[in-house]
Amino acid sequence: MIQIMQSAACNALHNIQQRTCKWLLTTHDRVFTDEFTLTQEFLSLMLGAARPTVSLVAHDLQDEGLITYRRGHVTVLDRKGLEARSCECYAIVSRVYDAFLLRLKEI
Repeated sequence: MIQIMQSAACNALHNIQQRTCKWLLTTHDRVFTDEFTLTQEFLSLMLGAARPTVSLVAHDLQDEGLITYRRGHVTVLDRKGLEARSCECYAIVSRVYDAFLLRLKEI
């Protein structure tokens, strides 16, 4: 429930680059590898943004050396850089998720 509420606030308050970085970091956390598949179409749906806008943001992140992005294939090159450009929502949701996983391990 916390993640849903945080996502709603994030979508209303933060810019598309911050939200894109948050999604890339979250995906990176879940797949446990620096390379993963994530299409611009899917990312645009998750971000509530137009696909051309996502394309521009991905291009900017590539130019900054944070990722490579080609035909739906993402490689995270600079995680710390993505974290610096992400909004605070990423850290909040990550802490809640990690605490939840710790509680599951205790059961």
